[in-house]
Amino acid sequence: MRVAVISDIHANLHALEAVLAAIQGTRPDAVWCLGDVVGYGPQPSSCCSLTEQHASIGLVGNHDLSALGELELDDFAPEAAEAARWTAGVLTSSDRAYLEGLEPSAITEHAALYHGSPREPVWEYVLGPEAAIAALEDSPLPLVLVGHTHVAMAISLDETLEGGLAPEGTEIDLGSAARWLLNPGSVGQPRDGDPRAAWLLLDLDRGRAEFKRCDYPIERTQQEIHDAGLPEGLATRLAEGM
Repeated sequence: MRVAVISDIHANLHALEAVLAAIQGTRPDAVWCLGDVVGYGPQPSSCCSLTEQHASIGLVGNHDLSALGELELDDFAPEAAEAARWTAGVLTSSDRAYLEGLEPSAITEHAALYHGSPREPVWEYVLGPEAAIAALEDSPLPLVLVGHTHVAMAISLDETLEGGLAPEGTEIDLGSAARWLLNPGSVGQPRDGDPRAAWLLLDLDRGRAEFKRCDYPIERTQQEIHDAGLPEGLATRLAEGM
């Protein structure tokens, strides 16, 4: 079974379209989305429609929940809160129905999926060793997939914790360690210094994982952010990958 894993689209339609085109070329059996379809970006409805169409498993993220009015905006940075208010005002009834039907975690035959982490599926950022060890030990399955951080990572646990950032082209032998935590990075707002849209290809039959990146027209998304009246910083950071 081959699975394309995406996360943190953040209403960036052009990034999502580029990733879906790249995914189609690999002919996976399924697409899984780890949440935050909306938030920050200017095209939430189109991203909801495409994700619902292509992802057989989808999770809800904290920005999705904030746009639905289910999280307090005091917990968000000012730009994120402003974008959440704007997003809430433009979501259609079908967008809302789709997002409301999602959960922040899912367990499959092959992997445990979380937007944040096993112990806090909505909010926890798995970036440091303590959070990574907890996620790997708390998961009911040895393969753990998380999003939320916008940073592509591959971390393994046997007797010791190993791994870290996973730049484009990183290939993982899933049989080389007892447990693995993988983060595909962000489709719509990467924060690992590489502005290209990120995704992950799993070959579960062969026990392999490969981290992918693809270019997209960043300037088009930036112009749409300007046109929507969203905060300038949300456009600037797209070109910086931060």
